[in-house]
Formats: sequence, C-alpha cells, structure tokens
Amino acid sequence: MRIGELAERAGTSTRTLRYYESRGLLPARRAGNGYRTYDEDDLRLLRQIRMLQDFGFELEETRPFVDCLRAGHPAGDSCPASLAVYRRKLAELDGLIGQLADVREQVARQLAAAEDAAGEAASPRCEMTGPQDRPQDRP
Repeated sequence: MRIGELAERAGTSTRTLRYYESRGLLPARRAGNGYRTYDEDDLRLLRQIRMLQDFGFELEETRPFVDCLRAGHPAGDSCPASLAVYRRKLAELDGLIGQLADVREQVARQLAAAEDAAGEAASPRCEMTGPQDRPQDRP
C-alpha cells in the first residue's frame, strides 16, 4: 500500500509517517516509481506505536517494541527490552500517582480549613469587586 492508504488505515497523517521513517521506526521501502510502499506488518507497527503513545510513552520509548515486532515476535512487548520499558514506565507512573496523592491531600486539607473558617465567620458572604465597582469611583 502507499503512504496515503497507510496513514488513513492507521489514523494518522502522511507527515507523521515520514517522521517515523526519518527516526528509523518505519521502514523506508520504495517501489520502482519512487513511491513509498508499506504492508500489513507496517500497519501493525504503527498500531503498536500509536497504542503506546496513547498510554503516554514517548516516541523513542516505542523503539524496543518496534524492534521486537520486526524480530518476528507476534506481540511487540514480549522481548526483554520491551519489558524493561514497561517496568520503567510503571515506576514513573507510580511516582506520579504518589505525587498526585500528596497534592490531593494538601488540597483537601486546605479545603477543610477554608470551610471551617467560613463556618466560623459570622460575616456576610463576601463578593469580589474591582476598583470600578466602588461607589466613590463612579461618575
């Protein structure tokens, strides 16, 4: 298939495919007429790359998966290098989850303190006003 058909079937653009080719992730095969040609294996490579990017993997992190598929493995994640990338990504995600949990806890404490302070205050509900809303500033 030609680049336009591959792009359509993979749900991406021809520009993206040319970029992947320049990065060595997609093979650069050319027909006699100079057109790029691709096959079902290339579509499978693209689907693997896209899925991993949807999961938050950087483009370069997809390389071991592509290499694994090219080596003939039916799934690009069964090779040792792919497994290592999965492990690194899980550790990264665990760290981010921990950071988010800490931030959530801080926000929850701030909210509770603000609600307590609002409940203790007997003053009327405050309204935000700008300088243009003050009576002395009006013509």
